[in-house]
Amino acid sequence: RNGMPNRVGTGAEVFLDVSIGGLKPGRIIIELDTRACPKTCENFRALCTGEKGFGYKNSTFHRVVPNFVAHGGDFTHADGTGGRSIYGARFEDEGFSLRHVCPGIVSMANNGPNANGSQFFITLVNTNWLDGKNVAFGRVVEGFDVVKQIEAVGTFKGKTTAAVMITDCGEHSPVGTAKLTAQTSPAASSA
Repeated sequence: RNGMPNRVGTGAEVFLDVSIGGLKPGRIIIELDTRACPKTCENFRALCTGEKGFGYKNSTFHRVVPNFVAHGGDFTHADGTGGRSIYGARFEDEGFSLRHVCPGIVSMANNGPNANGSQFFITLVNTNWLDGKNVAFGRVVEGFDVVKQIEAVGTFKGKTTAAVMITDCGEHSPVGTAKLTAQTSPAASSA
């Protein structure tokens, strides 16, 4: 798998359906390591389902730097200055046992220690200099070809050449059926 992480059966799976410039290249499936980072994983899972009344659906990957990261999750400002967690504005670092050692690692973006909200990134290469600074909590287990298509519209300064949007997201069953999505969440339908 070219250095890509494999499923290790450590927790829940979520999906992100994306569009790039209005085209829908497919689905990214992320395995969450709930044993290593249960609070961080629950935050990400709930933001994918939208069950708290807010989350990732219709948000963007606002910063994509080739050979580095695809950065998204700012659903309040879409520019890297906003977002929030299900626990409040920010929550503490949960641990640094998972490392940024290959493409496809999913990690919290922050602006310093204990400043996790909703912003996250997917590594496009080994980014081990982020170990101990950003909480890695998952791995892309399917759809890395979609991540590479996102990378293709990135620039050195991070501004994308085409809009990259999360059009739907939610829990994913490893057998292939969605459990709870932002479309089917009770909170989403009451909004």
